[in-house]
This record gives sequence, structure tokens and C-alpha cells, in this order.
Amino acid sequence: MAKHYLQPDSTTWTEAVERLARPALLALWVATSLPLHATAAPPELQPYTAHYKTTARGIGMAVTRTLELGEGNAYVLTNGGKILVMGFHEVGVFHVEDEQVKPQSYVYQGSGLVNRRRELHFDREAGRIDSLYKDNWYQLPYSETTVDRMTQLEQLRLTLLAGDGEPAGIEMRVADGKRVKDSRLELVGEETLETPLGSIDTLHYTRLHDSAERSSDIWVAPQWDYLMVKTVHIEHDQPVEMVLTGASIGGVPVSAD
Repeated sequence: MAKHYLQPDSTTWTEAVERLARPALLALWVATSLPLHATAAPPELQPYTAHYKTTARGIGMAVTRTLELGEGNAYVLTNGGKILVMGFHEVGVFHVEDEQVKPQSYVYQGSGLVNRRRELHFDREAGRIDSLYKDNWYQLPYSETTVDRMTQLEQLRLTLLAGDGEPAGIEMRVADGKRVKDSRLELVGEETLETPLGSIDTLHYTRLHDSAERSSDIWVAPQWDYLMVKTVHIEHDQPVEMVLTGASIGGVPVSAD
């Protein structure tokens, strides 16, 4: 089967796997059998495990993402996948206060031919974020609403779970690399998607970009507490697509039935 893949030592291969590992739109959310949080009680992020198939440049990668509740009510979010001699693993630790994600740390580690590392450490008392990017450390400004590349999707979940409806626009501030960026998602509408799990009713959001050569779209399922069902990111006419293949919340599998 290896003959159907790009050569491992090629630049194209490396770029493709890095695109597969890009966590900017990787997200997963939760289960059919659990009630929606439409009451006055604060929304809760339920522990989950979700599996996705990600494809880019003809290469496929299985990605698994998990959310667990650790010590001191801290959430531990992990995400990773591997194909042949390349892979990635990332971990985010955060708390939730008043429907807002409060990140503590984020670490991304590539393995094999893509041996790259990123780190973010949120120092609330010092008012700064220490960021490791391309072997250099940077100090970024801290704010109470700043999240990282990984936990921004958990913040999206909280925002949708806490609302009385689906907001037309959602804004977030994301620490990434050498800077903190403002990000905005706009509601496209309701859509029914055909997936490996069956037909799923979703909300379709698109992310605004400065460049016309980039587009990012995400579909989430309200019936599953806004579990991410699909994402498509296009840059320089090269799409990266991720589709949900299975998930469970508290050990209970999700189902389209």
C-alpha cells in the first residue's frame, strides 16, 4: 500500500501530514443520549472520546480526540494521529469559569519526520502568555478571554450550549505562535450531512479570513451538544477535510438514530 502514498522524504509529503495535523479546526463534541443544557444551569463540558478521518493531498489519517476531567476540576484535552513515519500529539489543560475557557497550557509535538514542538503557558498573575514557536520563546499579552488553538473549539461549544439560540456571529481571541489573533465565526445556516454515522442535522459556521485564498468551515450537531461533525479548510486550493466516524460520551456511543 505504501506505493500509493507520497514519498516520505518529499516536501509535499511533509506539508500534507502537517496539514492533516493542523489543530485549528479539530474539535469534537458530544452525545445523543445526554440532554441539552438549555436550562439556567451553567453548561458543562462532558468527557468524551471522538474519532475522525482526516484527508489532505490524497493522504488519510485517523485522529482521536479525548476530553477528561482531571485533578482540581481541570480539563485535559488530547488530540493526535499517526501515519507511517509521521504523527502528532497535542495536549491542552484548562479550567472553565463563568462559561469561559481558561487555558493553563498547550503543547503540540510532531513525531518522526515532522519533529516540531509548540508550547503555550498562560500566566494569569503575570499577565502574559509564554509561547514556544520554531525554537524561540515569545511573550504574548494575556487576557481573560484568550484561548489557544486547541481549546477554542471547547469555547465554541460552551458559547452555543449557554445560548438561547444559535448566534449569527461568534468572536474569539486565540494565542497562536508569535501573536494573539482575533477570530470570528459566522453562521451560514442549518444543513443535513450524510456521514459514516448516518444523516445528521447540523449548524454550518464559516471562519472569516483576511486572505481570499483561505476558507474554513465547520459543521456541528446541536443534538449532540454541538459535537463537531465535519470541517473543511482550504488554502491555496488544497483542501483538508475531517469527518466524524465515531464518538462516545461517558462511555455511551453517539448514534444518528
